Amino acid sequence: MDRTERFYKIDALLQGHKAVPISRMLETLEVSRATFKRDIEYMRDRLNYPIVWDRETRGYRYDKGREDETQNLPGLWFNAQEAYALLMMQAMLSDLQPTLLKAQIEPLKARLRALIESGQHPAEDVDKRFRLLTTGHREVQAQHFEVVATGLLSRRRLGLRYYVRARDERSERLVSPQVVVHYRGNWYLIAWCHMRHGLRSFSLDSIETAHLTELKAQEVDGGVLEEFVGQGYGIFSGGQVRWARLRFSAERARWVARELWHPKQELTWLPDGQLEMRLPYTDLRELTMDVLRHGAHVQALAPEVLRESLGLEHLQAAKLYSTKGPTS
Repeated sequence: MDRTERFYKIDALLQGHKAVPISRMLETLEVSRATFKRDIEYMRDRLNYPIVWDRETRGYRYDKGREDETQNLPGLWFNAQEAYALLMMQAMLSDLQPTLLKAQIEPLKARLRALIESGQHPAEDVDKRFRLLTTGHREVQAQHFEVVATGLLSRRRLGLRYYVRARDERSERLVSPQVVVHYRGNWYLIAWCHMRHGLRSFSLDSIETAHLTELKAQEVDGGVLEEFVGQGYGIFSGGQVRWARLRFSAERARWVARELWHPKQELTWLPDGQLEMRLPYTDLRELTMDVLRHGAHVQALAPEVLRESLGLEHLQAAKLYSTKGPTS
């Protein structure tokens, strides 16, 4: 029985009896008196369990004046392995965006650390040994994330002041939040926009102000929502679905074959080692950017509108390098 399990056993005994003699504790836990004393001190001093020694009954019990504190003991239902897993998840969230929900997560993180730091591996190893490196992410205001999350879970509409980069314009929106998506290092809110009368994707970093309203959020059919989020390519999903066909060089195919561009993508290996990918999309912008990453190692075979878009991008890029150097 590991230390976390002993904490659970001790709590169960104290919850079920007014006072528990040491002899019964030792018999149940199968540990030495010294180990038991260390466990009691740790639970009381580090985890804030209101455990006191009753001189009259010569046993341990919960402080009657603080009984409510024993109803939801932090970390009680986690063994050491589960606590490590939660700390790893927290570490990865911190890497995704260090300031996001920091105030809310720190108390839980401290409890988890206290729960497992007496084990075989120091809790600090989680921060040192696990890293999630992200690039290209855009900073989200923590207060905006909190408002969005509250509206999402309480099913209330949100009032947003939103900046649209593509058109360099701002607008006031009333939206019914449906789901939050983390995609390629950035956070997006999928919501029913009451101004546009349809589902829209809002980048959380483009939200300039956000507030909760008392209006009940409009629900969207699960099938419709899933179709909007997942049918096309990337975050620009929703709308008419088209299919693209790409051919990657044999060299680049070794990497691309391991990548998931879309859950519905279809891969076909060619005899010469090249790879063809067929995938759905609804907006050219993100697909064009991803194809351009591979430069001369990829060719768009269809549709023609994608070929034209990529050809124009390559021509404009070539003009930038057609002279000997940048002009002053």
